[in-house]
Amino acid sequence: MKKTFISLFILGLLSPFIILGYYLTAYDYDISSLVNYKPAQTTRIYDKNGEKIANIFDKQHRYYASFDEIPPRIIEALVAIEDTTFFEHSGVNFDAIFRAMIKDVKAGKMVEGASTITQQLVKNKLLTREKKLSRKIKELIYSFKVEHALTKEQILERYLNEIYFGHGYYGVKTAADGYFHKKLSDLTLKEMAILVGLPKAPSTYAPTRNYDISMGRANRVITRMHTLGWIDDATFEKALAENPVVYDDTLTQNKAPFIVDEVVRRLKKMGITDVKTGGYKIYTTVDLKLQNVAKKSLKYAYNLALKRIEKYKQKDIKDLKEAQDVNVSQLNGALVSLDSKSGDILALVGSVDYKKSSYNRATQGKRQPGSAFKPFIYQVAIDLGYSGATKIVDIAQTYEYKKNGQEMKWQPKNYEKNYEGLITLRKALIHSRNLATINLVNDIGLSQLLHELKKFNIKNLPNDLSISLGTMSVSPLTLAKYYTSFSNYGIQVQPHLIASIEQGGSTIYEKQEISHYITSPTQSFIMTSILRDVVKKGTGRRAGVRGIELAGKTGTTNNNMDAWFAGYSPTIETVVWFGNDDNTPMYHKETGGRVSGPAFAYYFRHVLKLYPQIKRKFDIPKGIIEVKLKSGKEYFSDISKPPRSEDRTDPEAELLF
Repeated sequence: MKKTFISLFILGLLSPFIILGYYLTAYDYDISSLVNYKPAQTTRIYDKNGEKIANIFDKQHRYYASFDEIPPRIIEALVAIEDTTFFEHSGVNFDAIFRAMIKDVKAGKMVEGASTITQQLVKNKLLTREKKLSRKIKELIYSFKVEHALTKEQILERYLNEIYFGHGYYGVKTAADGYFHKKLSDLTLKEMAILVGLPKAPSTYAPTRNYDISMGRANRVITRMHTLGWIDDATFEKALAENPVVYDDTLTQNKAPFIVDEVVRRLKKMGITDVKTGGYKIYTTVDLKLQNVAKKSLKYAYNLALKRIEKYKQKDIKDLKEAQDVNVSQLNGALVSLDSKSGDILALVGSVDYKKSSYNRATQGKRQPGSAFKPFIYQVAIDLGYSGATKIVDIAQTYEYKKNGQEMKWQPKNYEKNYEGLITLRKALIHSRNLATINLVNDIGLSQLLHELKKFNIKNLPNDLSISLGTMSVSPLTLAKYYTSFSNYGIQVQPHLIASIEQGGSTIYEKQEISHYITSPTQSFIMTSILRDVVKKGTGRRAGVRGIELAGKTGTTNNNMDAWFAGYSPTIETVVWFGNDDNTPMYHKETGGRVSGPAFAYYFRHVLKLYPQIKRKFDIPKGIIEVKLKSGKEYFSDISKPPRSEDRTDPEAELLF
C-alpha cells in the first residue's frame, strides 16, 4: 500500500510534466501567422474631397493601425480592464490562474477567467474556441512562444487589429470609424473605454444594440483606470458623465455603387487581384455631391418621360390614332459628367435605379449617337475654312449603292420631313438638318472627312455616307471623351476615375494626364458658339438653364431608339443617354432634346446651387473676329474667314430647290 501510494504521489507530481511534454512533442506550434502578421484588410474608396464612398472587403471588415497610430490611452484602458500585469508576465499569469481556480471551485462553476492579452490573441488567431483541457494547454504553450518571438508592443498591435469589436468590425481602428466616425487620435476617453470593453462580449456590449449596457461596461473600465491611479479625478468624472453619439452604419457604406463597381473593374484590369483584402486607399475624381445630383437628374427625366408617354398615348387614342405599343419597363438611361479641362469623372450613373439594374450603361453600354455625332463633321468643315455663315445645301437626294451584289437606294430625310434649299452651316447644326449634313459630307468628300476625323481617335467609323447620321456605336463615357475636343477648346483629354491608390502608406498609382491636340482654340470656339445656339434656340432648348452658358447637341437615332444630349458649361461636360434596353424604339415622339435634355438641365440647375461660384460664361479666344450679320452675330478666325459681304439669296435659285 505504501509503495502504491508513493508511486501514485510521484505520478501525480510528474503527470503535469508528462502531459506538457506530450503536447510539446505531439503538435507543431506554428506562430508564423502572428510573427508575419498580414491580416486581410478593407479597401476604402474616397471621392475627390476625401469623403468615403465605400468599404470593400471579403469576410472581415478591418482597417489596420500600427502601434504608433494607437493612442497610449487605449493601451492603458485595455491593460487596466483585461491584463493589469501585461508588461510583467511572460504570456501567462499564474497568480491570476490560481485565483480564478479558487473562485471557480467555490462557486462550483466558471465565474472568472484568467487569460492574458497574449492568450486572448492566441485563442482568436491560432486556436478554436472549444472548451477543452487540450486547447487550454496548447494556448499556454502558444502564448509562451509568442511572448518569446514578439515584443509587448507587437503583441498589443496584433491584438488590437485582430480582435472582433462587434457589428462586423475587426480591429480597434475599424470600430472607431464605424461606431464614432472618428480617427483613433480623435476619440474621447469614454469612447476608448467603450471600445476596449467590447472584446469580452461583443454582441452584449455593442453600443448599437445595447447602449446602456455598453456604457456600464465602459464606466467599469474608467473606474478601473481611476483606481489604478492612471487618470485623475477630473478626467474620471468627465468621462463618466459623457454619453457619446454612436452610429449604426452598414459595413460597406456604399454611397455610389456604380462608382464602386467601375473602380473594381478598373483595378482588375490594372492587375490588382486582392482588392477586397489588400487594404488599399483609392482616391477617385468623383464629387459625391454631383454624383447624387446625377442620380436624381436621371430619375427626374425618367419620371417625366413615363408621364409624357402616357399622355401621348391617350392623345393619340383621343384623336382616333393607333397608339404605339411600347414597353416602358425597358426604358433606362445613363449620365456621365467630366471636368472638361482635366477629364476627371465627376459623376457617373449607369441606370435609373441600381437596385433594379446594376448594369452600367454609362461605361458598358454601346449605342448609336445619331445627330450627337454631327459636331465632329462640322468641326472638320470649320477646320477646313468653313464658318457658321457658309451656305450649304439642304435638299433631298437619292443615293444608289450595292450591297451583297444587289442595287440599293438610300433616301435620307430631315426629321421635320422638309428641306430649305440653301442654309447656313450654323443653322443646319442648330436644327440638326440631316440632308444639309449629308450634302456637307459630299462637299468635303467622304475620304477626306474620314482622314480628318482620325484626329479625334473615334473608333469603328462607317466608311459610307451613313457616317453623317452617327451610325457607329459608343458608350456615353466614350462620347464624353470625344466631346472634350469641344469643351476643352480643341484639346481632347482622357477621362479619369481613379486619381491615386495607396497601400501601406505608399502611393502605388497616380493618374497621368493624357491629352492631344485636335484644333486651335479659335476653331473650337466657333463650334462652341454654334452648340450654344443649339441650346438657346435649336433642338436643345429643354437643356437650357438660366444663369449659365451651355452648349450641346441632341441626338436621336432612327425610330427613336436612342435619345442623347451631349453638352457642356465653361468647365463641366455632361452626356445623357436614354433608350430601351432591348433596342426597341421608344415612343415615336421621344427625342434627345425631349427626354435627355431635361436631365441635363436638372443637373446643371443643381450644379449652380451647389457651386454658385462656378464659371458661367465661355471665354472668347484671342484671334476670334465677331461680326454682326443680318442673320445675327457670327464668329470668324484667320482660318474661317468672314465674308466680304453678306450673301444674298437669289429668288430664282430658291425656285430651283
